[in-house]
Amino acid sequence: MISLSTHSELPDSQRVVITGIGLTAPNGNSLTELRAALLNGKSGVQPYEIRYFGKTLAGICDFETTRHQSKKDARRGTRAGGIGVFCANEALQDSGIDWVNTAKENVGVYIGVTEHGNVETESEIYQIKDYDYDTSFWSHHHNPRTVANNPAGEIALNMGITGPHYTIGAACAAGNAGMIQGLQMLRLGECDLAFAGGVSESIHTFGIFAGFASQGALATHDDPTKASRPFDKNRNGIVVAEGGCVYTLERLTDARARGAKIYGEIVGYAINTDATDFVLPNPERQAQCMRKALRIAGIAAEQIDIVSSHATGTHNGDILECVAIRDVFGDSDKTYVNNAKSFIGHSMGAAGALELAGNLLAFDDRQVHATINVDDLDEECALKGLVQNQPREVDRVDYILNNSFGMLGINSAVIIKRF
Repeated sequence: MISLSTHSELPDSQRVVITGIGLTAPNGNSLTELRAALLNGKSGVQPYEIRYFGKTLAGICDFETTRHQSKKDARRGTRAGGIGVFCANEALQDSGIDWVNTAKENVGVYIGVTEHGNVETESEIYQIKDYDYDTSFWSHHHNPRTVANNPAGEIALNMGITGPHYTIGAACAAGNAGMIQGLQMLRLGECDLAFAGGVSESIHTFGIFAGFASQGALATHDDPTKASRPFDKNRNGIVVAEGGCVYTLERLTDARARGAKIYGEIVGYAINTDATDFVLPNPERQAQCMRKALRIAGIAAEQIDIVSSHATGTHNGDILECVAIRDVFGDSDKTYVNNAKSFIGHSMGAAGALELAGNLLAFDDRQVHATINVDDLDEECALKGLVQNQPREVDRVDYILNNSFGMLGINSAVIIKRF
């Protein structure tokens, strides 16, 4: 197997940086709004009702759907595609790239998804029931809506991008996987600019709620804002959320040449597989994934300032990730751990990219946002560096490690360095 170069061995033409961020989350539609919500303890979880399943809770986004596309295109497309279009255009604007003079054939779109097509298929079946299930009433838009490349394809169509586009199906590790794919394609010279990240429309399919409920893994609470409670002894499951986050990624040489602002540099990454269970995580493999990312970054575990945890609020999942984090970081008092799902729920395919974004401004403001709703810490989740309920000010933040794990044993970790 070819050994991967550590970050210190890379020339500037192989170093990849983040120059633009576009997002929508249940508690904010820009990086500034999301960051403020995370530092001020603002949850985006609210009551929700969906056909067949009934009343539940969800993280719901409220963004301007026609800011970057027409009403006709929004109706013809999908919720996931619309989220992607919004986020990609916001990232472009944030980056300051001269889009008019950008060669669109040299732009790639790499978007992570947990699943895609269930919403549209459920909706069509729901509608044709009024016609005695006569499939002649089935929408002619169904096939382009449900193909796996849809969210990335809608972005490419909207923005006139003629380079490569595809989605990366990586369960709830997909947001990280989209970023990793963008980085790799830039290094290979397959594109000169990458739109990379993840999106989710999961709250619009009743099947995902029913599926988690049948597993006994769907969160409930009298107060919706307290339902998502990773690491708390009384946590009782996942709050399903929608959302999206897309980054503009560029080679350092290109970003410097145009004087771009740089949010951070991707210096380490890894994806591996448990190969042990459909849903139960394997902490040994998770630890291996983090260590591989550290090895590629060429840094020691104690150099990581913030670990953005994946923890979803399930009993076993949270405990096993804590086992993995302890294995890698020990009882370091230099590494802080936080969790964004406690604010927004689990945004599935968007989770990795969106949760990372919520931490990036820590490079500047030196605030580690908290994990909220930890009223009674589970002693099995009592990590030394866990930031609970209130943000913590630190002297400096140089490295952030972002964990994202998913069903069928897929694990991912991305490390961002202060630039």
